[in-house]
Amino acid sequence: MQKRPERQPLSQQQVIDLLAGHDIQPTLQRLEIAQALFARDQHLSADEVLKQVNQESARVSKATVYNTLGLFAAKGLIREVIVDPSRVFYDPNTCEHHHFYNIDTGELMDIDADQLALMNLPPPPEGTVADGVDVIIRIRNQSPA
Repeated sequence: MQKRPERQPLSQQQVIDLLAGHDIQPTLQRLEIAQALFARDQHLSADEVLKQVNQESARVSKATVYNTLGLFAAKGLIREVIVDPSRVFYDPNTCEHHHFYNIDTGELMDIDADQLALMNLPPPPEGTVADGVDVIIRIRNQSPA
């Protein structure tokens, strides 16, 4: 697993430019949510985003966080990573890559795309095109021997 350079927090102007570049109107709440997501290399659930954004005072509702994350994902600003039906992460890394998911700790870790060879994929059903391949390798902590 190759390590990327640590992400530096974006300035408010950089976040405004990032949102505008994805055709997203930069409202105050969207800016706060984007700054939480892009503060560092991390995978956050909607509840974790809500907690980070509202650390000092409750300014953003849960519905606004969910709607904004959905908008960001639809516009290609972030990736939605569904590890199971009850657990969704939002990933600011939109480059092609895959994930390890530790079912004991709930941690999601990136795997660079070049670390995993995918061959002989079946053709998609007629009338459809492939939009991407997401591989999640579920791991657990090793029990002491």
